[in-house]
Amino acid sequence: MKILIYGLNYAPELTGAGKYTAEMAEALAARGHDVRVVCAPPYYPEWKVADGFSWWRGRRETLRGVEVARAPLWVPKRPSGVKRLMHLASFAAASLPALVSHARWRPQVVMTIAPSLLNAPAALALSFVTRANSWLHIQDFEVDAAFELGLLKSERAGRAALAIERWLMQRFKVVSSISDKMVERAKRKGVTDTNAFLLPNWVDTTAIFPLDRPSEFRRELNIAEHTKVVLYSGNMGAKQGLEVLAETAAAMADREDIVFVFCGNGATKAKLQARCADLPNCRFMCLQPVERLNELLNLADIHVLPQRGDVADLVMPSKLTGMFASARAVIAMAQPGMELFEAVNTRGVVVPPENVAKLAEAIDMLVDDPALRAYLGAQGRRFAQERLSPVAVFGRLEDKLASLVGGRPLDGRHVEVGDAIGVDAAEMPFARVSEASPVMLHSVEKIE
Repeated sequence: MKILIYGLNYAPELTGAGKYTAEMAEALAARGHDVRVVCAPPYYPEWKVADGFSWWRGRRETLRGVEVARAPLWVPKRPSGVKRLMHLASFAAASLPALVSHARWRPQVVMTIAPSLLNAPAALALSFVTRANSWLHIQDFEVDAAFELGLLKSERAGRAALAIERWLMQRFKVVSSISDKMVERAKRKGVTDTNAFLLPNWVDTTAIFPLDRPSEFRRELNIAEHTKVVLYSGNMGAKQGLEVLAETAAAMADREDIVFVFCGNGATKAKLQARCADLPNCRFMCLQPVERLNELLNLADIHVLPQRGDVADLVMPSKLTGMFASARAVIAMAQPGMELFEAVNTRGVVVPPENVAKLAEAIDMLVDDPALRAYLGAQGRRFAQERLSPVAVFGRLEDKLASLVGGRPLDGRHVEVGDAIGVDAAEMPFARVSEASPVMLHSVEKIE
C-alpha cells in the first residue's frame, strides 16, 4: 500500500505529534507498506531548528525505511498567536513543492496530521488529483484550543476559523483522533459516524516498565532515598497549566519529605523556573538521552498531569501512556465528564483543574499511603498493557487502511493484514524507540 503522511512534526522530535507520527510511519513501513513523509525540520519543543538542519532549505533522507522530505519553515523565538499562525503558514506554503512532487507516485492514502490544519487544503487537493483516500488525523483541536487560550482574540476570526475547520473536516474520507471524546467532538463538527475513527496513542510496556531498584536520577539530583518525588515530565507550554504545580510546590514547601521535579522544555519553562527559584523542594532537569526515559519515569513516586480547565477536553495528553506503563501513581487535573477524568478516575486520583488546595491534598494522601500508591500504579500498568499496546493499535489502523483501498494489490502483490501483524516484534520500530510519554528527554542528533 502506498501511504503519504503530511505533517509538521516528525523524528528526531520525540514529543507529541512528531513522536507518534514517526513511530506510525516506521511501523507501517516495517509491515511492508511503501510510506513517504512530507514534514518540517525538527524544532519542537525547543522552538529552535535542531543542529544539522536548516530552516530555509529543504532536504530528503530515509529514516528506518521511510522516505522523508523536509520542507523549510519559519520558527519564532517567542511564539504568540500571530507568530504561530505565520509559523504554520510558512510550512504550508513551503511544503507545497515537496507535496506536489508525490503526485506521480500516486499514493493510495494521503494522511495529514493536525496540527496543522493549514496543511489540509493541499492534502485534499492531492488526494483529488491522484484519486487517493484522504485521511485527517487530529492530535489536537488546534482551532478550539487557540480560541480557548486566547490566541484567537477576535470573536469574528474565531467563528470564521471554526467554520473553515468544519468545512475541511467534512471533506476527508477518514477523520481520526486519539480519544473517544475527541472523536465525538469531530462528529459534532460534522464528521459522519462512517468517516470517524479512533486511533489512540500507544506505549510499549516492554520499554517502559517498573524498576526493582531506585532510579539513578535520585543520586544525580541528590534526592534522599525516603524522599517522595512528585514528577512532571513533558512539554512546558500554555495549555499544560504548570503554574498550578509551582504554586502547589510553594504551598508544600514545609514538607521536607517531598520534592517536585520538572523535566521538559517549552515556551513557559523560564517563567516556571523563575517562580520556583527560591523553593528548596523543586528540581529542574535538562533534556536527557531517550534511552534514559524509563529511568526518568521510575524516578516518580507520583506523576502529576496538570491541565488548564478551559482546554481539558480539547486534548488527551499522550504523556499519560508512559505514566501508566511505569506503574507509578498518577494525579490528573480534570472535570467529571472529561475523557482524562474517565481514563484516570479508576486507576489514579483526579482533582479539579487549577486547584492548588486539592492537588496538595491529593499529594499528601498518596505520600502517606504507600499501599494506595502501589495499587493505583498496578491498575495503570494493567490498562497500558491491555489497551495501549502498539500491536493492537497498529492492527486496527492497518485494517482500516486495507478497507479504504479495498485490498488492492501494490506492485502486483497483496499485503494481508494478518500476515503484517505477525512481524517479529524485535524487528518492529516501536521495539527500538521510546514508546512512552512525549517527555522529551532526548538529545536531537543529526541523522546521516
